[in-house]
Amino acid sequence: MSTCSAGGGNFISGGGISGLLNSSRRSCRRIPSTTTIAAGGNLIWGRQLHPAILLKNQHQHQDQHDINNKKRQSLLLPFPLSRPRLLLCPPVASSSSAEAEEGAASSSGDAKVGFAAKYPALITGFFFFMWYFLNVIFNIMNKKIYNYFPYPYFVSVIHLGVGVVYCLLSWAVGLPKRAPMDSNLLKLLVPVAACHALGHVTSNVSFAAVAVSFTHTIKALEPFFNAAASQFILGQQIPLSLWLSLAPVVLGVSMASLTELSFNWLGFISAMISNISFTYRSIYSKKAMTDMDSTNIYAYITIIALAFCLPPAIILDGPKLLQHGFSDAIAKVGMTKFVTDLFWVGLFYHLYNQVATNTLERVAPLTHAVGNVLKRVFVIGFSIVIFGNKISTQTGIGTCIAIAGVAIYSYIKAKMEEEKRQMKTT
Repeated sequence: MSTCSAGGGNFISGGGISGLLNSSRRSCRRIPSTTTIAAGGNLIWGRQLHPAILLKNQHQHQDQHDINNKKRQSLLLPFPLSRPRLLLCPPVASSSSAEAEEGAASSSGDAKVGFAAKYPALITGFFFFMWYFLNVIFNIMNKKIYNYFPYPYFVSVIHLGVGVVYCLLSWAVGLPKRAPMDSNLLKLLVPVAACHALGHVTSNVSFAAVAVSFTHTIKALEPFFNAAASQFILGQQIPLSLWLSLAPVVLGVSMASLTELSFNWLGFISAMISNISFTYRSIYSKKAMTDMDSTNIYAYITIIALAFCLPPAIILDGPKLLQHGFSDAIAKVGMTKFVTDLFWVGLFYHLYNQVATNTLERVAPLTHAVGNVLKRVFVIGFSIVIFGNKISTQTGIGTCIAIAGVAIYSYIKAKMEEEKRQMKTT
């Protein structure tokens, strides 16, 4: 057997083990250069070389896997393919297999992109829908309960109590994981929770006393109280354009209040106290800004607010409930409906507040402002349709003027906030 180097590979003629042993003594028995091996394979006359030779320089030339197979063969073959018994040792990783792996990796990467990442606008729209839907359902169920169970202090406790149970169960399963609480954070959250409790209770007192549409019309004045608090308490300069945009709100609410058929002073004053309470809640919330996520913050506020709501519920509604409150409600609708109504209204209250928080985190301030106004329009409209409340022409016009004023105010304020944010980023 004879061995010689030719063109870019080893060619072994003859045969047998003895031929290989004899060839080891010859001077030209060396393995071909590593360049030839790594380029794509060794051309062997009769038999293949040991696989270790093929693997020797695999990692040094992985970047050449995209070379066309035909080009590789033309570089490696020093003679025509018609030569008998000519075998081409395949490279460890061919270009076709590498391209297939890259394609698979690309397709798997595309598969990992979730639905929310592909359609963010659709997800945000779904959040808005759930926010409005849950809020409307809550207001309707809440008012229906007050029609046969007029005890707003106790119902407020039920709202928060169901929310607390929901938060505890969520923490128990780790959705979300409970954030730790310390004394400093507790001091920051107590004023926020106190204002939240007062605003929530007075809102329910107003809902029980007057029509839902009228309460929401009065609560349209909340931007006015926010602007006043920012100007005179926080010392922030409010532009004249913002003050002027609030004039239609005040005018519209005044027109609606003068001719509202369900008007009474308890409902009106309670709604105004609710506006003031939620304004101060906003002020204290700014001071209580922490790194804790909004879901945990709202859970702690709900727990603390429940503690504030329990005393007035026990003192003001407790004796009436024990005497005839519970028995009268059960006699009207039955025990099962009474209990389930209280449970569902509490659950809808917590869910709509939680979804509202999650929705507002996903959108810009301007979108938030428009969404908040539209929510109030939805609630007023649905409450009029569901309960058949009769409103005078002046009340309807006043409500529209007030809502339009809130929309203008929200638009101007949102634009101001966006300009401030852009100035900070630049």
